[in-house]
Amino acid sequence: MPTTLAHRDVLPAGEPVGTLLCVHGYPESSHMWRATLDAAARAGWRAVAPDLPGYGDSPLGDPAAGAGTWEAHVAALAQFHADLDLGPVVLCVHDWGGLIGLRWACDAPEHVRGLVISASGFFPDGKWHGLAQVMRTPGEGEQLADGMTREGLDAMLASVSRMDEEARDEVWKAYATEERRAAHLALYRSGDFEKLAPYAGRLAELGVPTLLVWGADDAFAPLAGGRRLREEIPGARLVVLEGEGHFVFDDAPGLTAGLVAGFLDEVAGQAAAGGPSGS
Repeated sequence: MPTTLAHRDVLPAGEPVGTLLCVHGYPESSHMWRATLDAAARAGWRAVAPDLPGYGDSPLGDPAAGAGTWEAHVAALAQFHADLDLGPVVLCVHDWGGLIGLRWACDAPEHVRGLVISASGFFPDGKWHGLAQVMRTPGEGEQLADGMTREGLDAMLASVSRMDEEARDEVWKAYATEERRAAHLALYRSGDFEKLAPYAGRLAELGVPTLLVWGADDAFAPLAGGRRLREEIPGARLVVLEGEGHFVFDDAPGLTAGLVAGFLDEVAGQAAAGGPSGS
């Protein structure tokens, strides 16, 4: 069935071992996963990554119907998974992609056979960083969104990432219209962490292999969050990338792609040996 979301879908040379589903964070798109998708395909997996609504090349949807909110993104991801009939997946998430993708995973545990989590919390007592607090504040958020220019975005990204011009071009698509910028505010203003209270313990209950990938110097999702997830998810393995910040998949694409591909080999090996696969 066709899907309304733009996406990247990379196939292996032979029959896929399984499917990797990658969900980007804010304000990125499926472009951030390009090295990871290719590495996964070389490892024998089908690798799929959507542009969430209003990001990359995907349409935003109807703002009057709540487009842009946390809940709308979770619903869009669920619909995307169903439209492509992806079946059980290893879910790989970064930043807001974690808040979105992990809610979906807990709501649909039968579709999850492994997790890769990077730079994302999933805690009802979470706290927003300073930029997010500005976006959540009426008036201040509008002033920030209305005043964003391409030059300003480039400067902001250059202060926290080594993204190249192509990557920055892709990020800018999320700011291209007034409606898309307004949706950014809707996302953050719907991001009340207490909504995660019903999900307490649910990641552990999935019982699937889990890899945590974190930049040691992440200023937006500090390493303490990765350590906490490691404690909360039995058997989770945390890989800390020294000298890296928040945007690890853009800044260290070869390293992060290799980590994910290696993890996929482990998941496939466990399944072949009859161990837990979550499927």
